[in-house]
Amino acid sequence: MSNLLAPLKFVRGPEIKNRFILAPLTNTQSYDDGRLSEEEFKWLTMRASGGFGLTMTCAAHVQAIGQGFPGQLGVFSEIHLSGLTRLAKEIKSNNSMSICQLHHAGMRSPEDIIGEPPVCPSDNEEFSARALSLEEVTKLRDDFISAAIRCEKAGFDGVELHGAHGYILGQFLSSEINIRTDKYGGSKQNRSRILQEIIDGIRRKCNSNFVLGVRLSPERFGIDLGETKELAEKLMTSGEIDFLDMSLWDVFKDPSDKKYKGWSLLSHFTGLERGNTKLGVAGNIRTPIDAEKVISNGVDWVMLGKAAILHHDFPSLYKENSKFIPVELPVSYEYLKKQGLSDKFVNYMSNWKGFVEPKK
Repeated sequence: MSNLLAPLKFVRGPEIKNRFILAPLTNTQSYDDGRLSEEEFKWLTMRASGGFGLTMTCAAHVQAIGQGFPGQLGVFSEIHLSGLTRLAKEIKSNNSMSICQLHHAGMRSPEDIIGEPPVCPSDNEEFSARALSLEEVTKLRDDFISAAIRCEKAGFDGVELHGAHGYILGQFLSSEINIRTDKYGGSKQNRSRILQEIIDGIRRKCNSNFVLGVRLSPERFGIDLGETKELAEKLMTSGEIDFLDMSLWDVFKDPSDKKYKGWSLLSHFTGLERGNTKLGVAGNIRTPIDAEKVISNGVDWVMLGKAAILHHDFPSLYKENSKFIPVELPVSYEYLKKQGLSDKFVNYMSNWKGFVEPKK
């Protein structure tokens, strides 16, 4: 038997009832100013009531200029506090840990959404992004920390720092994108400095039981697998974070970089020293068999994205029948509505090839 249904205790925070984690999923459902909508509240709380041990919000931007997509949840202002408070309370009432993912899109912020050119660690011609000044880097760091404080005030059990997928923390980590010559660029230590300062600030400003995780991705967007492994092990053995969330795109793939071939991408991380930090992964985990295979490879928990879209109660279904067969793609518009997706979310998922049946 797999241990997917076994409880899991992080160093900080409450114990979670199982190893199923809701992935932070873009859903375009909240208001233009970042306030929580009823649609996003329904989407997230249905997953909490569906049995997920930990329910994570979509990427919530910590600065208005860091918005990455329409209808994104915000966490940069006190106007967001009432919605965040309501959300955290309802998630926790379903015996699910509540985590808010903190995000800034950096150069990937669309200009037509933010109303000005996006920002980046360095000038970036491809994205027409301008470099942050040193003062702006300090402000960015402080706004991540302030967002964590706001989440704690709202009642969340913790936060995750989004350092993956080529967003701003990942942009700092990349030697291709980050060509700064000050203390936030150059060496690996300098490029990871802002992430470390955010972690240190949250640990100083939030209570000692506040859960803190980090999301990294090991490839694409100028990220080097070897450097990511070093950073992952450093974070996990530091004692400062409670979990590391590795977004692997596909947990079953081999590394893209030829010099790391021979081991699966997953095994490059399960083989690292962890200290007391819990390691989880995301990436194309669609079925109970997938989840069992991944957990048997030595991770502490699995993160479900598309599988959770298709079945809001995936963990409960697994508990009833560990061999249940998920619905086949494509699914109908009506089916997704029953799974708690609004019109906006269904329309967004229609951009995923073969996911939603064409309307008749």
